[in-house]
Amino acid sequence: SVCPCVRARQLPPGRVPPLPPRRFVAGGRCESAARLDGKAAVITGANTGIGKETARELARRGARVIIACRDTAKGEAAASEIRAETGNPQVLVKKLDLADTKSIREFADSFLAEEKELHILINNAGVMLCPYSKTADGFEMHLGVNHLGHFLLTFLLLERLKQSAPARIINVSSLGHHGGRIRFHDLNGEKSYNRGLAYCHSKLANVLFTRELARRLQGTKVTANALHPGSVYTELVRHSVAMTWLWRILSFFLKTPWEGAQTSVYCAVAEELESVSGQYFRWVQADGMMYCGRKPCWLRKRALLSFFIKKGLCKRLVQLMPGRLKVTNTRALSLP
Repeated sequence: SVCPCVRARQLPPGRVPPLPPRRFVAGGRCESAARLDGKAAVITGANTGIGKETARELARRGARVIIACRDTAKGEAAASEIRAETGNPQVLVKKLDLADTKSIREFADSFLAEEKELHILINNAGVMLCPYSKTADGFEMHLGVNHLGHFLLTFLLLERLKQSAPARIINVSSLGHHGGRIRFHDLNGEKSYNRGLAYCHSKLANVLFTRELARRLQGTKVTANALHPGSVYTELVRHSVAMTWLWRILSFFLKTPWEGAQTSVYCAVAEELESVSGQYFRWVQADGMMYCGRKPCWLRKRALLSFFIKKGLCKRLVQLMPGRLKVTNTRALSLP
């Protein structure tokens, strides 16, 4: 059944209702009026785009919001804008480079030393269509930033989330996960690389990680859900000149960042989702169980690329369900 959040409501001050042809493109809106006073939230990549709009909405509801981003100057500008608009002084900026595990650990150490609670973690930051490159630790950039960086960040903050329960982990994935595959024999794309497929692979990893994380967190009152924000007019395609121009031409048919943030906000605040975990959301509603691809192909293969939580990143592959899994390369992706 469709959740109540898709009902029409009055837009926030300054928001113009979409024209009739755009209403379908805009998708649903978060209807929850829940307040977040006394709650703390970390949002990665919240200096621009969907993350910035998500931070604005959580701040408007009274949350203490930590903008975790690589470009702190841009982050401070966004934080100042949000503080001025919402009247909430508790919007802070901390440096976080998801392409560098040292930076991730430094962020986590600083956060844990200064903040006693964490109720909402939104893994929002991401890269798309990057030319082939690697992170500071030697991982392919899409996999390293979109999945492994957020995996490590989640692991480092997990105990604080459990202590602050009920708490929520929200992973911003993409409908592109349908085109993804976990290429066990070439995780870093050294044998074959396609920038579009590399993005899809990383988004599939987000979904699989969310599913396994939700299973492991059962009984802790910490939930984990993934979502597709829609096709949104943001800076995400900046690494592709062709896609940048295409995005400009098709901008009327794309969501605005505010519209794209609605599903993230819904997953973060909706009261009816307090015990919902392991789900995939789009159009501001649950899209059923997390089947990956047009058919549940990854469930048929009964395999999940899961990184054991031990000293950072994965130590070996695990299976979700009984059955055989042929893997050509099971070497651990260990941290240096």
